[in-house]
Amino acid sequence: MSDPERYRQAARRESTTRRYAQVIEHFEGEWGGLLPATQASVARYLAEHAERFSPSTLRTHLAALACWHQEHGFLDPTKAPMVREVLRGIRALHTRPPRQAEPLQLQELEACIQALAEEGLSSQPALRLRACRDRLLLLLGFWRALRSEELCRLRIEFIQLEPARGLTLFLASSKTDRANQGRQLSVPALTRLCPVQAYEDWLECSGLRDGPLLRNVDRWGRLGDGLHSYSVSRILRRAFQRSGLEGEGYSGHSLRRGFATWASANQWSAKALMDYVGWRDVQSAMRYVEADAPFGVWRR
Repeated sequence: MSDPERYRQAARRESTTRRYAQVIEHFEGEWGGLLPATQASVARYLAEHAERFSPSTLRTHLAALACWHQEHGFLDPTKAPMVREVLRGIRALHTRPPRQAEPLQLQELEACIQALAEEGLSSQPALRLRACRDRLLLLLGFWRALRSEELCRLRIEFIQLEPARGLTLFLASSKTDRANQGRQLSVPALTRLCPVQAYEDWLECSGLRDGPLLRNVDRWGRLGDGLHSYSVSRILRRAFQRSGLEGEGYSGHSLRRGFATWASANQWSAKALMDYVGWRDVQSAMRYVEADAPFGVWRR
């Protein structure tokens, strides 16, 4: 691959590239659309999927189709007034409540971590490694409110450890860091459910000194490549199931939303929460915070 092509691909997030490829496959393969597309075919595609997909999902589909046409040098049909009017009509007639990940509550986190700590004492290398890795994934993801893709991008050489005090993470890029400037995040050592201790335990157990922090572990206990963001939800659910807890309603985003809910309940201000988590506007923060309106004596 030529250097320009390598850097061109690096400019787009891996998850976005994968999602756009799925949309193009759906448009051509499942729906039978032709590319390059006409504005009429794109409008018909939207109309035929109005009840199946949410308006926000359809906007993602339009973005993928727009990207394909731009990259291949064709006129972008998604910008046509007809297409935009159809999308506005779908939003008017098919508005639905947003789907949000179930926030991970502190009690469930504590129960899961306790079970994983017991697994970490196993004589089986694979079970021991997975338990240590999953403890770190859960505790670091929760207390730093990290997205799945951010967890998977962490590299050991960019992490500074101050034993019993905290960690300093360098996050090279994230969803809201479009310019890839990177930012440093502090992780405090805690009296319990400590992410710093989980980090030290993982390094000792795995023997890792550089490269991706979170790795795949095969059935024989061998470490593989770094985790992909889409595997975080599966790892989280399996960790809960092994702990005897119901994990079906959780996803990787449950860690981020769980921390936001915990912080709000502990009287963090909106500004403190936004600065810590990395939200740029209040509306983003409020989507993850559970409101607790005081009804006083009227509440049953």
